[in-house]
Amino acid sequence: MLRDLAAAARMPAAKAHRYLVSLTRMRFVEQQKDTGMYDLGAYTLNLGLNALGRLQPLNVAAPFLRELNSEIAQTVALAVWANGGATIISWIGSDAPVAASLRIGSVMPLTRSATGLAFLAFLPQEVTAELLHKELAENTRVGLAPKSTADVAREIEQIQRSGFARTSAFIPGISGLAIPVFDHSGLMTLAMVTLGYAGNIDLTDKGSIVAKVQSKARELSKRLGYSLT
Repeated sequence: MLRDLAAAARMPAAKAHRYLVSLTRMRFVEQQKDTGMYDLGAYTLNLGLNALGRLQPLNVAAPFLRELNSEIAQTVALAVWANGGATIISWIGSDAPVAASLRIGSVMPLTRSATGLAFLAFLPQEVTAELLHKELAENTRVGLAPKSTADVAREIEQIQRSGFARTSAFIPGISGLAIPVFDHSGLMTLAMVTLGYAGNIDLTDKGSIVAKVQSKARELSKRLGYSLT
């Protein structure tokens, strides 16, 4: 309402009304005929959508990844969902690097890596179903777990509850953590990942590394236009 906008802008209602008249003429604001309430106008909405469309998630994420690397002193990475699955697109090492398990362009297993499990948990099932079916068949063929969609479903349920995926089973001696990053549409667009030697990174301690990576992923999601409410 006009009175609420005036109060928020700390100006008299008459002055606020004059501004609103001008903003309405320029389509920054529109007034609803039935209630008299004001809302964002067509021009403002288009401007916002165009701004979101110009965001390049990898470019936006780069400083967040550097900050995370500095804060936790572990190898960190970003992954996207590509044709081959969960794909590493950027990484920064640490003083105790685990680069042998991480390369730009590496496609991570869906069912046995934290990165893959994060995408399984937070992407729509129709996006991941085909690759998941192929990987489970290969797991069965070579004797790896998990082997069934039921086993994966239990893991996914836990990840969705906690908001992160973690595992120490993919590479012996290496602990991995992956947390989803969402864009303005609510779709998972990146995974923020950290890896470390199991003796140096305790993923059971939510008060430290897990909490810091979660916080950085939330900040990045917000920067990409995701509403946390």
